[in-house]
Amino acid sequence: MGKTAIVLGATGLTGSHLVKSLLNNSYYSRIVLFSRSTCGIQHAKITEYLIDLFDLDSYKTLFRGDVVFCCIGTTKSKTPDKAKYHKVDYGIPVAAATLCVQNNINRFICISALGADATSNVFYNRTKGEMQAVVLSLNIENTYILQPSLITGGRAEFRLGEYIGKIIMGITAPLFVGKLKRYKPIQSKTIATAMLWLAENTYELQCIPSEKIKEIAIKYDRNRA
Repeated sequence: MGKTAIVLGATGLTGSHLVKSLLNNSYYSRIVLFSRSTCGIQHAKITEYLIDLFDLDSYKTLFRGDVVFCCIGTTKSKTPDKAKYHKVDYGIPVAAATLCVQNNINRFICISALGADATSNVFYNRTKGEMQAVVLSLNIENTYILQPSLITGGRAEFRLGEYIGKIIMGITAPLFVGKLKRYKPIQSKTIATAMLWLAENTYELQCIPSEKIKEIAIKYDRNRA
């Protein structure tokens, strides 16, 4: 029997790439999805639970696997209400990590953001930083929090702020050298590839900045070639 992967956020940009990669990976025989809406993929490996993710605790008995991938995240434009925003970007990952502890799942891989800081005056960065602090305090044996810069890729929805950001980043990208490399945009597929590598290996950092995510993905692709 292969491993069981649990994915939250399978319908998102990175989560959708991750699910496709898991389907093509013989290491996993079962993929359990907890989502608000269907990913639209019918496959023998996939078990999909359409639930209220704010009530994840109620599904504790179903939350069993070998690794949990949390690809949950929202934006200010999509979720302008700060209380609801906090429930998404903080509440869901923390609830998932807590279930890992309760169900003895020893590998938790989560997407945060570059600039996450629990002491930040910026609500977005502070929320991500608070989430990271709580997740790390749970001491799950293999915890990896990815901190990507601006995530690019073909979204189904149009995000004006992200579109403008991509244009600016595209123009200024040649200036991002040395320590500034971490601020270069990163492809969603690259993040998914790095998450898959982290599910099967150990890494020296728990909080992994954008440029390190790219290095991990390159290493994974090179090893598979």
